[in-house]
Amino acid sequence: MNKDIKKFNLQFKNASPQEVISFSLNKFKHKIAFASSFGLEDQVIIDMIASIDKYAEIFTLDTGRLFPETYNLISETQKRYNIKIKIFFPDNEHVEKMVIEKGINLFYDNVENRRLCCNIRKVRQLERALKGLDAWICGIRKEQSVSREDSQMFEWDDNNNLININPLVNWTWTQVWEYIKKHNVPYNPLHDKGYMSIGCQPCTRPVKQGEDIRSGRWWWEYYEHKECGLHSNE
Repeated sequence: MNKDIKKFNLQFKNASPQEVISFSLNKFKHKIAFASSFGLEDQVIIDMIASIDKYAEIFTLDTGRLFPETYNLISETQKRYNIKIKIFFPDNEHVEKMVIEKGINLFYDNVENRRLCCNIRKVRQLERALKGLDAWICGIRKEQSVSREDSQMFEWDDNNNLININPLVNWTWTQVWEYIKKHNVPYNPLHDKGYMSIGCQPCTRPVKQGEDIRSGRWWWEYYEHKECGLHSNE
């Protein structure tokens, strides 16, 4: 499999995201899905997927703590592209046990609690969503954070034991916005209020001038802790 990944990265070194997506959907057939959190990058990819194969599998993880604007965008996106989006919810018993033992806003107390919350509300759902797949598409870009600057177009995901595909890995924030505006892609209005990377409502704040893209996520933690564990390089 590593040989295939190396070959794919060489083959698509200078390819467009659309070419990468088209190849991937055809290569992995019904064994591939796109994981969307409905950020700007994900909206770009949904727009591209819808123009290539509107029946391709798209899913999202509903943690139960998302912004109202995110739920509205999910609905708007489904209607705009006439697509179905699978939504995976956390196990209610696990969430209830966690909240009873640790508190409703446990994530502010320490890194261990925050990672526990991410695991129960997100990571375990991702495992269910990826079950039976050979590949998944993500909106990761190198520019997003230090932990992602070594990301490749095609990677082996050790956590989930499948291929991870990042069509926008080499795009800049400016390129993402240019595509959004050019193609009139629906996006979360919170982006116009200083939010750059949008996750759960309690764990996301607007980014201040001069801060990096993901500084608004888990802002109370040290930089090296600021990942949720969904990706193998986190």
